[in-house]
Amino acid sequence: MGIRSNAVLSNGVEIPRVGLGVYKMEDGKEVQQAVQSAVDLGYRHIDTASFYENEAGVGEGIKACGVPREELFITTKVWNDEQGYDETLEAFDRSLDKLGVETLDLYLIHWPVPGKFKDTWKALEKLYHDGRVRAIGVCNFMEHHLDELMEDAEVTPMVNQVEFHPALYQEELADYCYQKGIQLEAWAPLARGRYFDAAILKQLAENYHKTPAQIILRWHLQHDIAAIPKSSNPERQKENFDVFDFDLKSDEMLRIDELHSGDRIGKHPDEFDYQM
Repeated sequence: MGIRSNAVLSNGVEIPRVGLGVYKMEDGKEVQQAVQSAVDLGYRHIDTASFYENEAGVGEGIKACGVPREELFITTKVWNDEQGYDETLEAFDRSLDKLGVETLDLYLIHWPVPGKFKDTWKALEKLYHDGRVRAIGVCNFMEHHLDELMEDAEVTPMVNQVEFHPALYQEELADYCYQKGIQLEAWAPLARGRYFDAAILKQLAENYHKTPAQIILRWHLQHDIAAIPKSSNPERQKENFDVFDFDLKSDEMLRIDELHSGDRIGKHPDEFDYQM
């Protein structure tokens, strides 16, 4: 139980290890209430994106939640058709405007759009140097994307948010990011509930008086991976956040690692349709 609820990024900024994902939540009431209930339960990290089209609702939730802005960690992302140097700077302003905040805690490149992501990164570096965002990073970057980015980058990404769960245990990518001082973060950490019936997860859930979801999230934390589970249900949110009071043993971790099959919820970054 030695895991603190915050991780420290390479530049010293603290990031909560468990955040609220809001993908596919309706802008307006649904996402606003999800943010408020999550904050009431102790969440301080909210993760949205331009592509989700709910930044305005997230902003309303932030405003209504009663917690000072400086105590919250807000992430958003630049979408594929907004990439490029000038376009990204404009997209950032649009996101800030919708969120109703003056600065951002983390800004991410959503996907490595070929021929664009280096210029996009230059824009993120400018925003970072100008003090408009406390940390910058990427999503869905494989090792070769990071190698290419780093050929010209002045700042190493502080975060790489990728699909990561027991069925997609990207061990080599995790090791690579760890060596480079890049915090790995998991989207779809619960793989949308697809593997809750796995015998090892059910057995551990029974042993620890937890749910399979909590076992999976604890597995992430013990691999030093931040997790962004998505739920608008307060009970589910509470469950997803209640993962700091037990420890999986090393042999139990290995047995969960063995669930790896390479199954993905989303597209492999090298097979994504960047023309869409």
